[in-house]
Amino acid sequence: MNLTLFDLDGTLLPIDSDHAFGQFMVRTGWADGAAFQAENDRFFADYQAGRLDLAAYIRFATSPWRDRPFDEIEAGRVRFFEEAIQPVLHDSARALVRGHAEAGDLIAIVTATNEFVTQPIARAFEVPTLIAVELARDAQGRVTGDIQGIPSYREGKVPRVEAWLAAQGRQRADFDRITVYSDSTNDLPLLEWATDAVATNPSAALEAIARERGWRILRLFE
Repeated sequence: MNLTLFDLDGTLLPIDSDHAFGQFMVRTGWADGAAFQAENDRFFADYQAGRLDLAAYIRFATSPWRDRPFDEIEAGRVRFFEEAIQPVLHDSARALVRGHAEAGDLIAIVTATNEFVTQPIARAFEVPTLIAVELARDAQGRVTGDIQGIPSYREGKVPRVEAWLAAQGRQRADFDRITVYSDSTNDLPLLEWATDAVATNPSAALEAIARERGWRILRLFE
């Protein structure tokens, strides 16, 4: 059996869904306009530079919605998907995922974006396994602003994948090929864990590394 793992933002999507959700909250009035937008942009720049304080970002990014009524929260998530995600779901990305599924690969989306934002996106790609940043919840099921467990960010992606495999009685050595698709140097630990690393719509930094190491380069959105 082969294992195939997809990063999400910038890889299967031409946008960053986390950053886009922040923009959506400004547009809908959930978040204070200019101040929130500036901070959202600052966190996104930190992510791109590989220096994101993820715990601080999760507290910030969930603060406009986590105390809202549950039905309002869910309605907002649905609207975000319809307005911001559905228009940028490319046939090329869908076909890539579908091809690996039809080949019988074990597949998962592994993303540093939180599960609240990404669950509908994983469903749209028809990927049953989503490994995302898990949000801590209180006894009433309300998001607290903290992270639950190991965040699937940078080196944290590897133990999260290994734990998912172990829960199925599997380990890395069970697979003939392990393919990882990603656009970002943030995913170097997972790309190096793979047997077949694919720099997908890569940043300039990742493209340079891919060329040096002889990794495949794939551009889905050209």
